[in-house]
Amino acid sequence: MSDTNLVFGLHAVRTLLQRHAVKVSQLYVQRGREDARINEVLKFAREQSVNVEFRATHDMDQLVSGERHQGVVAKLFKIDNLGEGALDDILDQAGDAPFILVLDGVQDPHNLGACLRSADAAGVHVVIVPRDRAASLSPVVRKVAAGAAETVPLVQVVNLARTLRLLKERGIWIVGTDDEAEASIHGAKLTGPLAIVMGAEGGGMRRLTKEHCDALLTIPMKGVVESLNVSVATGVILYEVVRQRSGL
Repeated sequence: MSDTNLVFGLHAVRTLLQRHAVKVSQLYVQRGREDARINEVLKFAREQSVNVEFRATHDMDQLVSGERHQGVVAKLFKIDNLGEGALDDILDQAGDAPFILVLDGVQDPHNLGACLRSADAAGVHVVIVPRDRAASLSPVVRKVAAGAAETVPLVQVVNLARTLRLLKERGIWIVGTDDEAEASIHGAKLTGPLAIVMGAEGGGMRRLTKEHCDALLTIPMKGVVESLNVSVATGVILYEVVRQRSGL
C-alpha cells in the first residue's frame, strides 16, 4: 500500500477519533452504509470537526488496496515515526517502574499489530523495534492493533544493542525470552523497571541482542507444540508481568 498514513476498520477509526482526532485530516465513509457503528463514527467525526467524504464502495476498496476497511478509512496528517530521541522523554514520563516491550525483528505486520494491542492492554509505556528488517507502522498494523497504535508509542532505533545498553544505564532490567532457557517466566521476579525482549518469528532473538539481556526466560509448554506465535507469547509474558505487579 502506497499511503502509510491511513487507518481503517471500525474499531481502529473510532478509537482514533475518540482519542486523537487532531491527527485526522480526512474521514472517508462508504456511501450507503447507515448502520449503528458507522453512525457512531460519524458522530465522533462531527463532534471533533473532522471533514467527512462519502465514497463509493469501489473507491473505498481502491483506497486501501483491497484490505477489509469495514466502510471507514481515516487519513492522517503526515506523521514521522518516533526515533531514538523520543525514548528518553517517554521513559522520564513513565515514573519509577517503566514497562517496555522490545521486539527484535518482528516482520509480520499482523504480529506487530497484535503485540501493540497486548502492550496497550497490559500498560506498556513504549514498544521498541529496530528500524531495519522489521515491521513498522502501516495501515495493516494499525487495523490489527485496533486503536493501540495510537496509544502506545512505537520507537524505531538504529542499533538495538546500543539501546539496550542505554536502558541498563537507566536501571532497567532486561529480560529476554528463549525457548531453550532453563528459568520459567513464573519463577522470575518481573516487577520494577523492566524491558521484555521478544525475538523474531522463527529465528528468535539475535545473538547480540541475547548477550545484552540480564536474564533469559521461557514459557512452560505442556503439549507437543514447541513454541508459540510471537504475538501470543508476548501476551502471555506481558500478563505475567501484570499479575506480579498487581501482587496476585
